[in-house]
Amino acid sequence: MFSIYLNLNITRTLSACLFLVLLLGCKQKQETYESDPVLILQSNYKSGLQTCIKHLEALEVAKNKTQGIKAYKLARSAFKSLEPILAFVDKANYKFLNAPNILKIEEEDATDIKINNPKGFQVLEEMLFDDDVDLETIKTTAKATKNRLNLVLKNTSLKLKNHHVIWLIRDEIARVALTGITGFDSPVLENSLFEAQIAYKTIQDILNVFKSNFKNQNLVKNWNTEIAETIAILNADFNTFDRYNFIKNHTNKQLRLLVETQNDWSVNFPFELAFINNMTSLFSNETFNLNYFSDSNKQDHKVVEKAALGQLLFNDKNLSTSQEISCATCHVKEKAFTDGFKTFKKQTRNTPTVAYAALQKSFFYDGRAGSLEGQIVSVIDNKDEFHSDLKTITNAVLKNPKYVSAFNEYYGKISDREIRHAIATYIRSLNTFNSKFDRNINNLEQSLTKSEINGFNIFNGKGKCATCHFAPVFNGTVPPNFTESEMELIGVPNSTKMKPKVSPDLGRYNVFNTKERKFFFKTPTIRNIEKTAPYMHNGVYNTLDEVVVFYNNGGGSGLGLDLEYQTLPSDSLNLSNSEIKDVVNFMKTLNDE
Repeated sequence: MFSIYLNLNITRTLSACLFLVLLLGCKQKQETYESDPVLILQSNYKSGLQTCIKHLEALEVAKNKTQGIKAYKLARSAFKSLEPILAFVDKANYKFLNAPNILKIEEEDATDIKINNPKGFQVLEEMLFDDDVDLETIKTTAKATKNRLNLVLKNTSLKLKNHHVIWLIRDEIARVALTGITGFDSPVLENSLFEAQIAYKTIQDILNVFKSNFKNQNLVKNWNTEIAETIAILNADFNTFDRYNFIKNHTNKQLRLLVETQNDWSVNFPFELAFINNMTSLFSNETFNLNYFSDSNKQDHKVVEKAALGQLLFNDKNLSTSQEISCATCHVKEKAFTDGFKTFKKQTRNTPTVAYAALQKSFFYDGRAGSLEGQIVSVIDNKDEFHSDLKTITNAVLKNPKYVSAFNEYYGKISDREIRHAIATYIRSLNTFNSKFDRNINNLEQSLTKSEINGFNIFNGKGKCATCHFAPVFNGTVPPNFTESEMELIGVPNSTKMKPKVSPDLGRYNVFNTKERKFFFKTPTIRNIEKTAPYMHNGVYNTLDEVVVFYNNGGGSGLGLDLEYQTLPSDSLNLSNSEIKDVVNFMKTLNDE
């Protein structure tokens, strides 16, 4: 009997101990969960995904356009609240969900070409606000969008360190300034300013989740004050919103606050992405990590010396077979590295500038080269340019004792790879960001006129120019990740005469013979544009006024050209003559000193 009693007591004691251990374990897990900001952020993020999915489900069963629009707006708002995290941790799915409503073409090589119709929120927006609403197609698109979000939800497990948090906040600040407030991803509703408010609220939530990281709690107050002011300012009309002063007085201020925050958190960055980790302005020669845009993406050494060597090679006619042409023959420094001709002798395309050429991900008008070094090979091989080859170029360099000495000192060897790298390094140095506009937006001087500021605001708003020419480079390389340089079909004519035809140059089509890519060209930078006339890939326009009028009238479509895949909106921008003048005046402020 005593034995049974003893065993019962032991069992009860063990059970009590086990219960206590489990209780303490659960309490510890709960405390860990409540104190771990990454877990809190993940919980909030998953909850946001579920909310977005719920509203898309409502869109799937909408009985009419009104119900559909209501459900879409709620789903879109939920999506925008997810954007700062989703766009950073899952770039591919973010791109799928927020793709523009144009045919998606992926050309890896001639044997691997994928052509798909886009899905996601921009597609839904255009469908819902079309005059001829097709609810069934809308529901199918909503389902595909919902399914992708469910996939994201199922596979979400945030593994964020402090440097990731800084990066994703910085990306979102840049995304709002460079694409968000331009209408880039809200082409019909133009709901961009409201959506930017949502994004900033998420930034604020993230910072408050990581409040315990701050040693200086005044920084938290500064952030909350700044974001509250930003949200209030964004409560404005799309067409009249002052984007210039928003970036100057708020975006740049937030970037400075972010550097203060990363210093306060003692953040150690393992490497740099497209932006320099200590960036405090979007419009500076200290904005970009040039290694990110190079072939190797590795830290380079003796950059100044290599650039100086590259400059000598750039200007050396002895590298061409005829010894009559150098890179500088067509890329004249005084003309912002263009030549002033409609097309150079024996060429079919207008000479593009090489200033800021480093800050893109594809090269030539048709995007056929993937790096500056690769582009140089094509120029050397072209019979109508250098008419040479890599071996001949290398031999020419080896005959010059000064070159041999410099290459041995800076590279330790000489081959065509080092030669191309030196020239490319020089070209990468041509990103000065010291124009009148840059100096003003960085608050170094106050010399912009009312017309020039208004021109910038129109360019980035009503005129929709910045939905293809993205600041700060004003080319087609999409911020804030800068992984893709966009190709566009705008319908450039072959002449300025009445009833022109489309320019016969097939552009990107010539690379892989993809018929859906006929007449597509890469979007170039407009920096230094006053110096780079004539304009377009065929030099058809002599003045900037002509260029802006062409866009204002709907591009090729406005000229009566029937182009199935034109990416430029065909309807008029309805810019007045004074607004066109303001846009031109703004573009002229982009001349480097």
